[in-house]
Amino acid sequence: MLIPRRRFLFASVLVVATLGLSGCPPRASISQINRDPGHYAGKEVTIAGRVSDSFGALGKGVFQIDDGTGRMWVFSDSYGVPSNGAKVAVTGR
Repeated sequence: MLIPRRRFLFASVLVVATLGLSGCPPRASISQINRDPGHYAGKEVTIAGRVSDSFGALGKGVFQIDDGTGRMWVFSDSYGVPSNGAKVAVTGR
């Protein structure tokens, strides 16, 4: 009786994980985006790295992410900006 429950639980976790991950935007390196920006135009994409510069006031600002392959400026409209050196992941268009 215990074996079928484990199989059911494993199958349920596998299905939920597959559905959850299929909704995540693709993660790209900054060099890939800079090499072919038209490929990513209008699509949701995720980049991750360390903040190298940041400027903000009143909950808005810009910060630069360096992922080791390049740098990219990110505009934050309502979440503020992270401090220099912070590890971040950003999803946007």
